[in-house]
Amino acid sequence: MDVIGFIEKKRDGGAHAPGELEAFVRAFALGKVPEYQAAAWLMAVYFNGLSDEELKEFTLALARSGDTMSFGDELCIVDKHSTGGVGDKITLLLVPLAAACGLSVAKLSGPGLGFTGGTVDKLESIPGFNTHLSSRDFLNQVTRIGCAISGHSADLAPAEGKFYSLRDVTGTVPSMPLICSSIVSKKIAGGADAFVFDVKCGSGAFMRDHESAEALANGLVSLSKSLGKKAAALITDMDQPLGEWVGNAVEVLEAVRVLQGEGPEDVREVAVALAGAMVSLGKGISFDDGCILARRKIDDGSALEKMKELVEAQGGRGDVCENPDSVLKIAPESFVLNAVSGGRVERIEARSIGEGVKRLGGGRMELGESIDLAVGVKLLVKMGCCVKAGTPLLEVRYTNGEKLENSLPYFEKAFSVEDTNCDSSRNGEEGKRSFVLGKVE
Repeated sequence: MDVIGFIEKKRDGGAHAPGELEAFVRAFALGKVPEYQAAAWLMAVYFNGLSDEELKEFTLALARSGDTMSFGDELCIVDKHSTGGVGDKITLLLVPLAAACGLSVAKLSGPGLGFTGGTVDKLESIPGFNTHLSSRDFLNQVTRIGCAISGHSADLAPAEGKFYSLRDVTGTVPSMPLICSSIVSKKIAGGADAFVFDVKCGSGAFMRDHESAEALANGLVSLSKSLGKKAAALITDMDQPLGEWVGNAVEVLEAVRVLQGEGPEDVREVAVALAGAMVSLGKGISFDDGCILARRKIDDGSALEKMKELVEAQGGRGDVCENPDSVLKIAPESFVLNAVSGGRVERIEARSIGEGVKRLGGGRMELGESIDLAVGVKLLVKMGCCVKAGTPLLEVRYTNGEKLENSLPYFEKAFSVEDTNCDSSRNGEEGKRSFVLGKVE
């Protein structure tokens, strides 16, 4: 193909002819288009966008650049994708919860990226849990028990991975069509029939304001539907970390606690809402009725039983669902960060908490670096709480003193306490507000 002419057409605001994008993706995946030319095209898209038809062709070309999964016509597979956040342990409890509601859930997840944690890393803190199922075992498990969680295969949508790596170093990540095609292509390659997107919004999210989050939610749903998939999106709060714990083993602990009927209300609310959306798509009932069913499956213990079945099916210790404290390895050393002055907690910067946990050893500072699954932090206050000087704000569980010192500046700057008259009777109001900020269908 005439790659220079192809680039110039998009540079000048033109539209690619049918088949051109598929040929371009195939050539790039095979190494016949050098990265510098692909980067030039990405920048042209960043400024000029893609039409609806171009976006569909590009997304399908990415999805079909490698293997694709198929569950046949017997199963309706419902999948969920989160745009990433701090303390976002929702997948851990949502997959068994949705399966307990009667859905078939095939979840392909990844490791941590940047300051956000990864589902695969968290699950590896469960002794024996196999996070890398073969395609055959993955398909068989979904058929047998209704759910499975596995790491992404490099054979699924490999061209998307090449484009993503290039976007990451060329300043073209914040492009709506490129974001949407990246996410949806992987979902299609994974074989799902319906998608629910959890679009995080706030200071600790990629989309920092509601307008941007709504635009992404609409883009994801619109693209998915244009490709024949059922889709819905929820916009959820990420102005502060989700729940109380941030880390790997500690987030598994919290996920189990929620399915045991305990745990933070914000985690339960977001999980129930996403499960409700998944049930609505998969069973054709209303969103509200889906949420009612999800709550019932938590309250009657069905979701916890399904989580145990999932863990054991993938080689893990099922008693983590009964006694997580005794099964999970959590760092023994503890440091408590206290408030310097009194007032109201006006801000808990999620990104700073995530960056701190990464430097504590809970994330990767370099590609391929091993993670300390035992470390983490527990939020002892939430936004809106009244504190006095000396009030504990954060408990840090650590194994390495030097890494603790490196992480503390991030934890310290995460908290903003406003020196104002504070009515302690209002404490806890943060937990009563809604953490689901909007819904797109």
